[in-house]
Amino acid sequence: MASPEPNGGEFWRDLKPLQNVFRADAAPEIFLPDTLDDDERYFIPLSETVGSRPLWISLTQNRWADVLMAKQAGLVNRHYHPHQVFGYTLSGKWSYLEHDWVATRGCFVYETPGEAHTLVAHESDEPMRVHFNVTGPLIWLDEDGQPNGTFDAYDYLELARAHYEAVGLGAEAVEKLLR
Repeated sequence: MASPEPNGGEFWRDLKPLQNVFRADAAPEIFLPDTLDDDERYFIPLSETVGSRPLWISLTQNRWADVLMAKQAGLVNRHYHPHQVFGYTLSGKWSYLEHDWVATRGCFVYETPGEAHTLVAHESDEPMRVHFNVTGPLIWLDEDGQPNGTFDAYDYLELARAHYEAVGLGAEAVEKLLR
């Protein structure tokens, strides 16, 4: 193996890439450049003020990864997670009404299974963008915290297909995100 150059250059340039990258029957990776652009066609409306850009959807795991975005003060909805969720703030400000913190650029949030909350986007000089890795379903809650609907990877896929078709991207654009 090559050793690092004294000046810290790209010492790995002389390494030979692996020849057999994928195991038999493995699906290829998903590479999406420009996921932080402002092309609103990619953002599926989840409410009047917040959209979600799907990055990866797994029906077999009932999971998805997305970028949640609000360009102004916004609200997703009250909901409950029976499974874990990971969130990383890319820009803007957001919080849960039920907690005393406000997430800004660089903040990481781990949501434990069994948590209910109300996600809000704060006013900010830049759009709120959060990368979430969600294991579904989300259970929508009314103002009293009582269940009044669900949202899982199947619902997300159906919503994404319909939205992408309506905005001219074509429903098939979502298919490349399925794994």
